[in-house]
Amino acid sequence: MARRPLPRILSKDSAQLARMQLARSRELARTAADSATDVLHPLITVTRGLRVLASAGRRRWADTPKDRRGPLLFLATSAIMVVALMPYGPLLAVVTVMAAAAWQGRDRTPSAPAGPDASQAERLKALYDALVPYFSAPEDPAPLYAHGGEWEKAFTSYEFDDAGRVGHLVIRYPAYFPDGEPEPRARVEQLLTAKAGRSREYHFDWDEEGNRLTVTVLAPLPADIPAQPFVTAPGETVLGYTDPSEVQRTLPLSYGEERIDVPPVVWRTGIRSTEPHLLAVGHPGSGTSTLLRSIALQALRHGDVLIVDGGGTGEYACLTGRDGVLAVECALAGALASLDWAARETERRLIAVNLARQAGDPPPADTRRPLWILLDRPAVFTHLAAADGRKDPQALLQVPLRHGRAANVTVVVAEQFDSAETLGDAVRQHTRARVVLGATAPQQVEAVLGAAPHTTPPTRVPPGRGYARLGSGPVHRLQVPRTPDPYDDATSDADRQAVLELLPARAGAQTAAPADLTKPAPEKTPVPAEAVAANAAVAES
Repeated sequence: MARRPLPRILSKDSAQLARMQLARSRELARTAADSATDVLHPLITVTRGLRVLASAGRRRWADTPKDRRGPLLFLATSAIMVVALMPYGPLLAVVTVMAAAAWQGRDRTPSAPAGPDASQAERLKALYDALVPYFSAPEDPAPLYAHGGEWEKAFTSYEFDDAGRVGHLVIRYPAYFPDGEPEPRARVEQLLTAKAGRSREYHFDWDEEGNRLTVTVLAPLPADIPAQPFVTAPGETVLGYTDPSEVQRTLPLSYGEERIDVPPVVWRTGIRSTEPHLLAVGHPGSGTSTLLRSIALQALRHGDVLIVDGGGTGEYACLTGRDGVLAVECALAGALASLDWAARETERRLIAVNLARQAGDPPPADTRRPLWILLDRPAVFTHLAAADGRKDPQALLQVPLRHGRAANVTVVVAEQFDSAETLGDAVRQHTRARVVLGATAPQQVEAVLGAAPHTTPPTRVPPGRGYARLGSGPVHRLQVPRTPDPYDDATSDADRQAVLELLPARAGAQTAAPADLTKPAPEKTPVPAEAVAANAAVAES
């Protein structure tokens, strides 16, 4: 069956071109509006002043007692007549009214202060003094950072939020600072996080060529976006959402009663994938099972799923018996049998694809359908197998992990930090896509992802919050879609309904119509033994 080409509107180039055109149109409209405002600014000012003078006149007339309104009206009429009879009187009256209107209609918005106030300057001074031991050297003849120095030379740009805390800061540092080494950079980032406020997340952008460090306060990622169908191509899996500045793609999602565009972290699997397998590590309650449920719901749209649950808590009971779900195993015997079948199925697919290529034929249809193997906490089965003297289930993953990309087989493993050392070498070596969830230290994130994040991990995070790295790419902040267990009593009705709508139908749900019990069942005619023997003889010949 030929694969249909994706609509052009979903392609990356066309989407990027559309965003560029939209941004250019917005810029042109903004420029035209600014130009019109500059040209019409005197007219706008006079009109505003006339409105103010008219309002003042109405208030004066309303405040005047009724017995004095007649003399006041006579006085105003007399003044108008005198002005009208004077030489150049009307012209002088119009000029006077326009001048008064221009004065009353002027912009009275107080101008922003030229510099920081006393409290803000004190914060910047404290940051400067704290950075002196890190950005100074005794042999520097003209130090940029010194005790009692001027912070204005070191901080070229700064912004504060409504609470008076630093929201954006550009820091100059000397060229001899070892900004290419992770340890000195980590010490500076830890210091800035402590001095600027620990309750927020910061992004650190090191410009090694210009000797500039840009510190930006990041907005929290949305943690209440429910699970829903994603507009993706076959072979693309949405792991979660990240910052708009990190990716060049957005997905239209439903957020309550609104439609928003969210930048996703898309993991591409399949034959041409460079990261065909994934490893997720986190603490208890961090959301690793939620991530696996989200991946399973997306994988069932185009493939088959085999789930092995080592936790034994029934997190995947909602997937049991669904179309496309091969098995949901929670016991050691079932896990060994399922993984052994997965290894043999991978070998069968490899042989079938190889024979088809040798014959010049396309791969068989059953080898093109993706097969997903999801393992949650395999360390539990490793311990049980060792105690029972059986084979380690992780040893059965070597074939799917090593040859899964060619056979269109994808392996996803989720484990906790306290059991991460029990993961086999095959899992560590072949899972190039990595996810870390939960409140973790930067050292733990770097140990799993292979690179330190450019942001500070918060102390309190919602479930499904963490970091992701695909292969050798950058480290992204990640928020997994809210995909709870629909059978859990703590799940809200809205989340339960969102997950149930994504579940496939039950296998064999469409049954035949019930028979009419009022009619007698047809009697079965017995088959003679001679006919059975004759058919067997013909089959053997």
